[in-house]
Amino acid sequence: MTLPFDGAISRFFQEDAPEAVRAAIRAGGRKEMLDPGYPYRKRMNRRLYEETMRALQLELVRLQADVKATGKRVVVVFEGRDAAGKGGTIKRFRENLNPRVAHVVALSKPTEREAGQWYFQRYVDHLPTAGEIVLFDRSWYNRGVVEQVFGFCDAAQRARFFRQLPEFEQMLVDEGIVFVKLWLNVGRAEQLRRFLAREKDPLKQWKLSRIDVEGLKKWDAYTRAIGETFARSHSATAPWTVVRSDDKLRARIAAIQTVLGAVDYRGRNDAVAGPPDPKICAGPEIWNG
Repeated sequence: MTLPFDGAISRFFQEDAPEAVRAAIRAGGRKEMLDPGYPYRKRMNRRLYEETMRALQLELVRLQADVKATGKRVVVVFEGRDAAGKGGTIKRFRENLNPRVAHVVALSKPTEREAGQWYFQRYVDHLPTAGEIVLFDRSWYNRGVVEQVFGFCDAAQRARFFRQLPEFEQMLVDEGIVFVKLWLNVGRAEQLRRFLAREKDPLKQWKLSRIDVEGLKKWDAYTRAIGETFARSHSATAPWTVVRSDDKLRARIAAIQTVLGAVDYRGRNDAVAGPPDPKICAGPEIWNG
């Protein structure tokens, strides 16, 4: 079988990955957590997960009905390292919702015209009107992390971004938008294990990109950029919620509970809607790089 990018991910695992990462992947069972600092040793029981997810998705339907009826506007930003589980989590948010109410925004590389605009402009175009929920699969925080790591912006552009960011997000909140920022955090060994699985699976190879491959060697640069971004963008007005996502099942549940907890909606079942597990879901203080 031909592997994408000429097997670059397998080659990184064999030749360049830190020995501790290689050892963890080799020794770890399929259901075992590879990060010794993760608070659970095994993945969540599948049956319990499915029962919990069904109940949460019913809550999301109730939330959607309330948003549409009352004209609320909701924005949820999903960020995190590659393979942290953003796409799978967003899928579980959306799968029982009306696509006319709940939209996913996943913007590609800026066009030449967009590159000449105010940086936040193309994101503003996708903000919700009354009665809508918008889920950003990556967002303006590209400038804080990915663009910094790969040199896609210069120091002046990034400095301007961080100067303007607090006021931009304050304006969203002042407008009455319910604004939630989720950072899905995955450990280094688990990230590489997921990439290796994608590389070998023809149905998932499309998820891989050259950025993913090149980013494997930039773990420390990502860590520095993420840490700085948290320090400069976590505030009382627009706080970050970090979800430790080495176990995708627990992470999906915690992410949905976080959003449900942020919106005051009619018919809420508090026993289902939260709060999320504090062992894996809290502020940036639980981020471990």
